[in-house]
Amino acid sequence: MGRDIGPDCRLCRREGEKLFLKGARCYTHKCAVARREYAPGQHGIKKGKLSNFGIQLREKQKVKRIYGVMERQFRNYFLKASSTKGVTGTTLLQLLERRLDSVIFNLGFAKSRKDARQIVSHHHVTVNGRRVNIASFLVKSNDVVEIKTDAKTLNAIKANIEITKERKVPGWFEVDAANCKAKIVRMPMREDVAYSVNEQLIVELYSR
Repeated sequence: MGRDIGPDCRLCRREGEKLFLKGARCYTHKCAVARREYAPGQHGIKKGKLSNFGIQLREKQKVKRIYGVMERQFRNYFLKASSTKGVTGTTLLQLLERRLDSVIFNLGFAKSRKDARQIVSHHHVTVNGRRVNIASFLVKSNDVVEIKTDAKTLNAIKANIEITKERKVPGWFEVDAANCKAKIVRMPMREDVAYSVNEQLIVELYSR
């Protein structure tokens, strides 16, 4: 699966807000959005009024970048959400939150979703005792997610937990931070999404 390997800070600047793609750096004075509050590029400092389509497109791009997925994969999530019973926009966000890399990030085991993706892809994570290295793996209720790795990597992940301890862990987890382990006690709800997004704009965009 493809992924964006360009500078993360440019993505935040393009959306005009912090997407917290760089982990701890986003909370310091080094954050690019705090230093340059305009889009990157030659014409970034010029601000024009967006059309309705432009507003919808920017919202979609923002959510894609937050969760680190590419266009085809994001569209597939939307198609799955639209064919599922319930509110399409909410179901879309639930699917993205249930991704294994998002789970590792939300638990505080990684400083950013990019780091979480690397932890998963390097075979450091088990789900219900089975090793899983697919970042897009969707967890379910009662699944047990655990870090199973060598002592050096485990200490690094425990250091991440210490760094991210001020981040609130969503209520759909039952966490045992000392053992780098968690249980999915329920499916995520709309209020568990920590970002300010308007998912209805995405639904309207794909419904054109």
